[in-house]
Amino acid sequence: MKRLMASCMAIALTMTGMTAQDDNKLTLEDLIPGGERYVAHIPENIYGLQWCGDVCIKPGIDTLYAIDPADGRTTILATRDDVNRALAGTDGSKMSAFYYSRFRNGDTSQLELMTPGKIITYDTGSKTVTGTALFDPVDAGIDYAGDMQRLAYPISGGLRAIDYSSGSERDFIPGGIMSEGEGIVYGTAVHRNEFGIDKGTFWSPDGSRLAFYRMDESMVTEYPLIDIDHRIAREAPIRYPMAGMTSHRVQVGVYDSATGNTIYLKTADPTDRYFTNVTWSPDSKKIYIQELNRDQNHMQLIRYDAATGEMEGILFEERHPKYVEPQHPLTFVKGDDDKFIYQSQRDGYNHLYLYDTDGRLIRQLTSGQWLVNSIVGFDDDGKYLYYMANKEGPLQRDLYRVNVRNGKSERITRHDGVHSVMLSASGKYVIDSYTAHDVPRVIDIYRTDGRGKTVNLLTSADPYRGEETATVEVGTIKAADGVTDLYYTMTKPSDFDPAKKYPVIIYVYGGPHLQLISDVWRWASSGWYNYMAGKGYIVFCLDNRGSSNRGLEFENCTFRHLGIEECRDQMQGVEFLKSLPYIDTGRIGVHGWSFGGHMTTALMLRHPDTFKAGVAGGPVIDWALYEVMYGERYMDTPQDNPEGYDETNLNKLADRLKGKLLIIHDYNDKTCVPQHTLGFIKSCVDSRTYPDLFIYPGHDHNVIGRDRVHLYKKISDYFIENL
Repeated sequence: MKRLMASCMAIALTMTGMTAQDDNKLTLEDLIPGGERYVAHIPENIYGLQWCGDVCIKPGIDTLYAIDPADGRTTILATRDDVNRALAGTDGSKMSAFYYSRFRNGDTSQLELMTPGKIITYDTGSKTVTGTALFDPVDAGIDYAGDMQRLAYPISGGLRAIDYSSGSERDFIPGGIMSEGEGIVYGTAVHRNEFGIDKGTFWSPDGSRLAFYRMDESMVTEYPLIDIDHRIAREAPIRYPMAGMTSHRVQVGVYDSATGNTIYLKTADPTDRYFTNVTWSPDSKKIYIQELNRDQNHMQLIRYDAATGEMEGILFEERHPKYVEPQHPLTFVKGDDDKFIYQSQRDGYNHLYLYDTDGRLIRQLTSGQWLVNSIVGFDDDGKYLYYMANKEGPLQRDLYRVNVRNGKSERITRHDGVHSVMLSASGKYVIDSYTAHDVPRVIDIYRTDGRGKTVNLLTSADPYRGEETATVEVGTIKAADGVTDLYYTMTKPSDFDPAKKYPVIIYVYGGPHLQLISDVWRWASSGWYNYMAGKGYIVFCLDNRGSSNRGLEFENCTFRHLGIEECRDQMQGVEFLKSLPYIDTGRIGVHGWSFGGHMTTALMLRHPDTFKAGVAGGPVIDWALYEVMYGERYMDTPQDNPEGYDETNLNKLADRLKGKLLIIHDYNDKTCVPQHTLGFIKSCVDSRTYPDLFIYPGHDHNVIGRDRVHLYKKISDYFIENL
């Protein structure tokens, strides 16, 4: 009995020690967005930084500052108390913070502020409110003209345009060629936000005209989502064109603010045609559009007369046997209205090409086995074009400038890592926010010519200082083709012991337009990786072929069979893990969301003896049920590629499920509709296999806000229980 009591006491003391140790570890409330202490565990930042001409504007909650980029001298432009005193004398509304404020036309005296339902103009000199306008946009943000004197946004059934220079505010229903009715939408992003489209209105440079999308969805099949926030649940259908089905039709209208008239560009038949990257000419007289056929393998750059809508000509065309993927509007050369920059992957990587307005190629400005990520802007005289690129390596992102006249490039940023920049109006200064695997965040202002002092706005401390954290390693393995290098990260427990055996969770996305691993803080190892490492797991992440920022061949090798090559690459990662003596090969799990949900399910089904547990969030199960633009770009239509759709349909593999699989889906998912998950559950029931299911009502394709902590508690507990 004494020996038994001593043993029980020893066990109790061990458990007490384990509890105390767990109490010291970071929790989901610390590590997951929406958690009570999450903000304290991410690198510090300055939100809302912007340029007003060559003056850096630094917003805060109570104070708005101006910073001289030459010497860092700081002055106060406005305080929240002063603004709210001025508002009290008008309509009594209040402003909560300066984060969503901006200045008009490079003038630091004319401040625009957002309050509920209104846009306020505040004079920082006189400390008075000089104007108000109603603001009630429908599912879209504000689009400003270049001088900030005009703005537009969608309203129910039409658009609203506000002109501060004349004091006018006008709602207009543009009408058009097709009859109006349910299913007609104005001024919002179209083509399901593919092709880099993120808005639906486009001001001319002089602010006199507004181009906008008009989308007719009336012919598109309704998908029956349900709103449960009523005693009797109500239908809340969305227009959802699936691959191979009838799609919407889009027109581009042009509203003339001087006459109040609207015309529509005389494009080709908008049936099965995509209109992308709407660009105005500098003189506000022409509109350029990159137009694609439904197969998305033939792009035409077409110019239109903005006054009449007449097509003036096809400047040039691009074709590709798989797909052409235009993501960027034209950029006209500053000070030279007859030349523009066009971005293309025609040589295998996204690069910059200089054209004249007749469509003649003048020169390719950048080249090499690296890609341009984005254009930042020009200097004052248009000599230099500034752009972001990963020339230093696939995990990097730096600012460069190219001399438009001779094509010579030079790097501007001074540190390895991933940079995010804003260029001042003259191009003389840059606000550079950068991070690296060992740098939480640094924000500097400096001259783009390398002269002068650097003004440091922020150097973030390690948000984990004093905390027990996981270690993160980065490396490469070969893809399934035996040639291509793939980058991986491995997040290990802080007390990692190579003599022990550890279970491993593979976190996967793997689809187009996303790169999980880059040289950012802790190699982009997320808070959840850190949490699971604290629970004794290793978390492994691999960017397979098909993911982003590695060039066209790397990305389009998955064409017509999404998920197949990607799974092969992920299994190369599994073989690498199995070669490590500290991996428990009988306890391998996998987790991902959206495309990663497809990958998780596919890996569990195609390799049932490898994976013991998985959690698939919002998974695509059958690509025939996915939306038309994305689905047909990468898979063609089900009619043209029946073998590919059949091969990638996970319903047909439901009988192969062996491990424990939890599927999580949002009840109101408008991107990957719930039918994917429900159909798969039915296939599993028919096959006598047994996945688990959890539904999040009220969320759309991901769980955000406070509920996200609940989501990751659910995911974590599932792995702890089953792995």
